Amino acid sequence: MVYLIVGLVLFLGVHSVRIVAEGWRTRTLARVGENTYKGIYTALSLLGFGLMVWGFGVAREAPIMVWMPPRGMRHAAALLTLVAFVLLAAAYVPRNAIKARLHHPMVLAVKTWALAHLLANGSLAHVILFGSFLAWGVANLIAARKRDRSLGISYPAGTPAGTAAAVAAGVIAWAAVAFWLHGLLIGIRPLG
Repeated sequence: MVYLIVGLVLFLGVHSVRIVAEGWRTRTLARVGENTYKGIYTALSLLGFGLMVWGFGVAREAPIMVWMPPRGMRHAAALLTLVAFVLLAAAYVPRNAIKARLHHPMVLAVKTWALAHLLANGSLAHVILFGSFLAWGVANLIAARKRDRSLGISYPAGTPAGTAAAVAAGVIAWAAVAFWLHGLLIGIRPLG
């Protein structure tokens, strides 16, 4: 469990700099340069991710159950992860109405993904992992919206084609993960 927690602290810590230290980030970027900053950011993110994945795998070998989710929560999780994948796609597909309306669909995708996994899993490792991502997502969304307001950022209107492309990409990615990749990479087939 220690490696999971250290990994989470590193990974989410690096990804929280804009939430808690925007001024420090700006000064550091100016002092060390964008490439150096991104290199350190990437190295710490990868180290944190590796520790998090390894620690979670070790913790899953001897689970400590906090609660037993009802069987129906798997269906709710499947639906919520579908929404999360559409939101994730909307972060990258240009000129879609989802991003135009929600502004930060990637953070909303992380929150939705984390909530889905919290509903369907009751071990301590799951609660720590997905609870941490959910808390991070809430804090990040608040900070991002505050930053948008202070900078006067506006988002371009979406088009029907962009919105349809985002939805289609999200559904296809969700199906690939739900029916194949999740079982291959995680060892759990969420849809049978």
